[in-house]
Parts: sequence; C-alpha cells; structure tokens
Amino acid sequence: MPERPGPSDPAARITELLALGAATIGESGGRPMSPRIKAVWRGARLAAPAFPVRCTPGDNLAIHVAVSSAPPGSALAVDVGDEDEFGYWGEVLTTGAEARRLAGLVIDGGVRDTGALEAHAFPVFSSTVALRGASKNRPGAVGAPVEVGGVPVAAGDWLVGDADGVAVVSAAAIDDVVRARRRPCSALCDKDARRWSCSGSTPPRCKAPEPHRRTSAEHQPVTRLEGLRPARTSHTP
Repeated sequence: MPERPGPSDPAARITELLALGAATIGESGGRPMSPRIKAVWRGARLAAPAFPVRCTPGDNLAIHVAVSSAPPGSALAVDVGDEDEFGYWGEVLTTGAEARRLAGLVIDGGVRDTGALEAHAFPVFSSTVALRGASKNRPGAVGAPVEVGGVPVAAGDWLVGDADGVAVVSAAAIDDVVRARRRPCSALCDKDARRWSCSGSTPPRCKAPEPHRRTSAEHQPVTRLEGLRPARTSHTP
C-alpha cells in the first residue's frame, strides 16, 4: 500500500489536516487550545506550521518583526501576556502578511478590522476583538517558544483551526497523530478493515459487538397487572 503524504508533501499535509479538522486532531494526540481562541470570521480555516511571537503587553512591535521574518507558509502564534484588550492585528498587518505569503494568525489577544480580515479571506483566530490600538516601541521575541490559548507552541508545531477552535500538534508528533486517524475504529475490526487507509471511501463495517437487540419473545405484548381484578368463579354451596 502506498504511503500517505508526509512532511515532504506540505500541500497534501495541509489538505489532510484541514479535512480532519481541529476537533479530530485535538482528540488524536493534538493539544486543544482554550475555547476562548475562536475564528474571527465565519469559515476561517487554518493548517500551517507555527512561528511563535511574544509581545510586550500592549505593544505589537514583535508582530511587525515576525511578519517580515517568518517563513512563507507559516502562521504566527502570538502571546501578548495579560493585556489582551488591544487591537494587536488589523488590516495593515494582514496586507503585509499576505505579501510575505503567511498562512494565518493565532493570537491570545485582540484583533480589529474584522470585516477587512474576512474580505481578505485571511485566517485569524483570536481571544477577542478590540478597537484600541497597540503601541509599537517595546521589545518582544520571535521564534522562541510561547504559550497561546493555554498550550505551549514552538516553531514548526502545526496549528489546525476551524469553527471548533484551534489544536496544536508538535512537529515531532504530527506523523503519529495523522496516522492514528487512519486506523480503523477498533481492534475488533476484521483484516480488511485493518487495511483501510482513510482514502475517502466508505470504511468496512466494524465487527465490534452490537448493542443488545430484543428477541422475538421480548417483542411480545405485555399485559399490565395494575388495576385488574380476579375473574369470578362459580362455587358449589
């Protein structure tokens, strides 16, 4: 059986992760982010390797640096500390990110210009929407591990986001996580099911034990006894 696409085929890997979705990845060895991290616009979907960013709270200079230095095809994973109610990201940064061919943004903080983000079809996942702008003159860090949505994120980890939220898979575990989703539903499946590889076809019927089914006797009408009186019988004096 031919091997499924691996890291040497990033486009196929992205397609596969998008098809699996954040919920499936989060239940298959990925780490789900906090539910506060949500898609900013309806229909946003993301599957990309992460480029971590740490901002000084209230300042987004590090994000500007990351947009200019992150590898094409990556998604920024941004930790803003404990000041989330700033618009750390908006249309200007989106335009720059598109020019650099970045894949998206996951930020544990606020963004703005949400209509423009949707118009650009640029995938953004954030913890809030905030109008107040951030300053751009304080230091931060790019490329070093961060924590976003309660989950550690390192450079090269995979981010998978959709309407259900965002899940993170370490670069070292991505093959195992995807492979786990190609296995049949249980060890009780027959040998043909074990050969099934999630090719998109309908999987074989699993031969795991079925729920209890009533026997024909169990389907017979039941006479309720409540309220019934004994039948009269004739007695010889």
